[in-house]
Amino acid sequence: MAQEEEILGKAYDSRLMRRLLTYLRPYRWQVVIALASIVLKSFADVLGPYLTKVAIDRYLSPTKGASAGMWNWLSSRPLTGVLQIAVIYVGLLVFSFLLEFLQTYFMQWTGQKVMFDLRSQIFRLLQRMHVAFYDHNPVGRLVTRVTTDVDALNEMFTSGVVSIFEDLFVLAGIVGVMLCMNWKLALITFAVLPVIVYSTKIFRDRVRDSYRRIRVAIARINAYLQEHVSGMMVLQLFNRERKAYNRFSEINRSHMDAFKDAIMAYSVYYPVIEILSSIAIACVIWFGGNGIMRGITASSVAVQFNWKTLVAFRLVPTVASLGVLVAFIQYSLRFFRPIMDFSEKYNILQSAMAASERIFKLLDTPVQVVSPAVVKRPQGLGRIEFDHVWFAYREISTEPRKERVGTGASPVQVEQSSGASSAPDWVLRDVSFSIEPGETAAIVGHTGAGKTTLISLLLRFYDVQKGAVRIDGVDVKDMDLVDLRSRFGVVLQDPFLFSGTVGGNIRMGTRRITDADVEKAAEDVNLADFIRALPNGFNEEVRERGSTLSTGQKQLISFARALAHEPKILILDEATSSVDTETEFRVRDALSHMVEGRTSLIIAHRLSTVQRADNIIVMHKGQVRETGTHQQLLAQRGIYFKLYQLQYKDQEINVARAPLRPGSGQATPANGSEGFQQPEVTASADD
Repeated sequence: MAQEEEILGKAYDSRLMRRLLTYLRPYRWQVVIALASIVLKSFADVLGPYLTKVAIDRYLSPTKGASAGMWNWLSSRPLTGVLQIAVIYVGLLVFSFLLEFLQTYFMQWTGQKVMFDLRSQIFRLLQRMHVAFYDHNPVGRLVTRVTTDVDALNEMFTSGVVSIFEDLFVLAGIVGVMLCMNWKLALITFAVLPVIVYSTKIFRDRVRDSYRRIRVAIARINAYLQEHVSGMMVLQLFNRERKAYNRFSEINRSHMDAFKDAIMAYSVYYPVIEILSSIAIACVIWFGGNGIMRGITASSVAVQFNWKTLVAFRLVPTVASLGVLVAFIQYSLRFFRPIMDFSEKYNILQSAMAASERIFKLLDTPVQVVSPAVVKRPQGLGRIEFDHVWFAYREISTEPRKERVGTGASPVQVEQSSGASSAPDWVLRDVSFSIEPGETAAIVGHTGAGKTTLISLLLRFYDVQKGAVRIDGVDVKDMDLVDLRSRFGVVLQDPFLFSGTVGGNIRMGTRRITDADVEKAAEDVNLADFIRALPNGFNEEVRERGSTLSTGQKQLISFARALAHEPKILILDEATSSVDTETEFRVRDALSHMVEGRTSLIIAHRLSTVQRADNIIVMHKGQVRETGTHQQLLAQRGIYFKLYQLQYKDQEINVARAPLRPGSGQATPANGSEGFQQPEVTASADD
């Protein structure tokens, strides 16, 4: 994430700017009003000093031969004329105030609308992205796109572009008026521009580097804070506070040092520009005032370069007036102010271009799991079928050789025969099973066997590479995603609660679920008594991630949430792994209400929660190795028997030591009967 923040492109990219301007189309009239206000305000700002020149040359210090031009309509009486000019000047100030209000209001309003649209578009995209996208994109990076990068674009729209347009119009107006009034004095004023341009370039480069380092440091601070605040319990548990603090201090110091460099650049640049502008004004006063005082009314500069004298000045008579001189001083003060702003606006533009490139890169990310154009709606009670499913989290980059397809080799052999070094690591290998409507099936196996992956494929968080997953005979790829996921009620191993209320976390915004439905769901999972004991009952506040509740309480709320939505298919993924024994018995009692009339799929490590399942599927290394009921799998003495033996070896010591029947490879029952019989101690312990 820090490396991505370092990337800076051009200050202006026409391709990105055209795309950004499309977000202004819905608000074109507001933008037009703001731009018109900028143009008119620039005209009002430029006209002010010229009114001063007219007042001085016409009334305060009349100049012989000075043409009134468009000001002939002013009164010939000095007091009346000065009053008229003063009224015009005040009117320009009021008009300028109104224009600035319109410009600021509409551009800020438009900027907020654009921010709203962009953030909504990004969040809508994030909601549609498949789970694999979040496996490769840190949360901090995505949050930065929605917050910091969008803020950079808002600053460009409301401050950068607007100020640049206004400064350009003001500069163009000032240059035009100064050249028309006295082009020689104008050249004297502009003589310091090369030095200012060079100083601005040095400043821009220094500040650009500082801002890049600041962005990188902020990205690292955000990532470090997010990680260590989330893991504060582990941090304190292993006494890592001092080391974490020292590391954070290093990152924080890099941010401070970068800001100090930027401050140093600003503290040097602005005084330099002030000095250069003061020199230009001093030259105007010297040459213009000297000419007026000597009776020749003005002077200009002819510069001759000599290697010994470097610069020699020669006075050349020219026509000027006191009013022109005063106007030039005012215009000079206003001329250099926009130039100082250009360097800062350059950094705003560059940051905005980089931010827009990152945002558009995110927005252009294709959504890999989408609803088909023509959807099919299953008609049934929830039959689940996995048909020769092969799946790998890493995408297949090479296709199998066609001549090998018809040889009867397995997909793994075909992939290996192609000689592709980037062949996927299959998580599921030729998995086939079915769960009938109303049946309760359990999936067990060692960690990493692919149990949770089955759920992800069933809910279509990922798409299978080979084979098919069907609901009531319809491939999940042919179903609408909303329709598909609305059929499921899922309780995950790690319960997640949102900020809000207990009732709100059960309802999850579904309008058809009434308060009575919420209470009934809580009753069915034996949670109602706990909720009613809370000070506010179902309206009790739930803080971020349910920090005020225990893990078991959050898990029971997840059970109630799944039950309240009345799903056709119920999925429990290690749902009892986070609860104590007493709560587990309450949950197991609640399961009888939850699975009634529903197709249920239970994933569990605790075999006590799956013994009553109609069918148990044993996964091992991505394959289905055993299927059957609890008693049938124990009788097979296979993988399930070993899992069961490990969990209940104390109670099942006699079963573990049972001798094998000669030549059969099966255990000889302790009571001498044919086949394997579960000892009574097992049944009593499980019940």
